[in-house]
Amino acid sequence: MSGGTVLFVLLLGGLAAYVLSRFTFAGKRFIYSVLYATLLVPAFATVVPVYELLIKTKLVNTYWGLILPQTAGNLTFATLVIAGYMTTIAKELEEAAFMDGCNRWQMFLKIFMPVSRPAFASVSIFVFLWSYNDLFSALIFVNKEKVRPIVALLNEISSQYGTDFGLMATAVTLTVLPILVIYLFISKFIEKGLTEGAVKG
Repeated sequence: MSGGTVLFVLLLGGLAAYVLSRFTFAGKRFIYSVLYATLLVPAFATVVPVYELLIKTKLVNTYWGLILPQTAGNLTFATLVIAGYMTTIAKELEEAAFMDGCNRWQMFLKIFMPVSRPAFASVSIFVFLWSYNDLFSALIFVNKEKVRPIVALLNEISSQYGTDFGLMATAVTLTVLPILVIYLFISKFIEKGLTEGAVKG
């Protein structure tokens, strides 16, 4: 579920960031203002309307019932971060691609995505962590044990009858292991993304 959320966020956020960073059109500042304003809205304030939408679309207790809300919740952050990075890409690179016959879609896939890999990597690890650790949504939107993510297991180990510390240690290890593997896999891109543009020369 977290992997699906990251995939949708990077695709939709990358396309939105490309349009916002490389095109000039009426209402662009307004869109930026709306995006920044949505960051101020707490996730708890959207629980009731989101749950009603999931009921109407029959997505409660399904994988999509977690993937879609988490995608929507992380999309603004991803769009703003990637757009900020794409804005720094030289205009000459875009003009050279036009001269070689690239259309907008090819330019996004073959030029802007590879050049913006540090930004995509940084966004992916943050989105994965936030989605993976989202216990609140897992408890509200999903009731079936077969659909619940692994983080919900940690909430069920402790009870009024005591805690099995051996089982808890195993559950914590299983929960942390995927995050550690993913971080080690893309850590070099994250470090580059955090320091990119810090020094001009």
